[in-house]
Amino acid sequence: MVRHRERHTSNRVGWLRAAVLGSNDAIVSTSSLMMGVAAANATTRSVLVAGIAGLTAGAMSMAVGELVSVFSQHDAEAADIAKESAELEQSPEGELKELAGIYRERGLDADLAMQVAKQLSEHDGLAAHLRDELGIEERTRARPFQAAVASAISFAIFALIPILVLLVSPRSAALYTIPAASLVALAGLGAFGAYLGGAPMPRAALRVTVGGGCAMALTAFIGHFLGVTTG
Repeated sequence: MVRHRERHTSNRVGWLRAAVLGSNDAIVSTSSLMMGVAAANATTRSVLVAGIAGLTAGAMSMAVGELVSVFSQHDAEAADIAKESAELEQSPEGELKELAGIYRERGLDADLAMQVAKQLSEHDGLAAHLRDELGIEERTRARPFQAAVASAISFAIFALIPILVLLVSPRSAALYTIPAASLVALAGLGAFGAYLGGAPMPRAALRVTVGGGCAMALTAFIGHFLGVTTG
């Protein structure tokens, strides 16, 4: 017997979004920071310090930002769950009719809709209402700490790319090697994130590469301008 298997990606949405965001932001922000400092005619040591400071501050900022934002979503979901649970206790018949109404709107006839609503309510009424009325499922619920850890770790790892490039390349070539390596990494990340999420890879790679390139170019220009005017 051959089993039909499908690869779904929605269960990855929590950590995947945070990890991709942290990775892309790490490369763009750290590279841009280092290029801005390098373009201002700073020493290699100063550029390195800027990169390490950007890595540390960025990882902590991403972690706290994810924790706060995802906790807001988590709290909203928890409030909806509590409200729905109370409504089921106070008015089970009304909630049953509401659930049947949802299934009628989706195309079932009235008798079948009520039958489905009754069977699902007997199995797990709260889960049925959360899923079909509110769109809340356990596998896709907000997980603040998972998002915070994924974001911080991915930021710290990928922020190392421009730092390592600086350490292994000549100082005179830093303004070329850092953006080159960063753009390649961004393209790879964009494609990989799209692959994990089941989206078209070329478009995602191009989007993050162009955006990152613009950010680095603008920061380098500002750094050069400040270096000329204050030097």
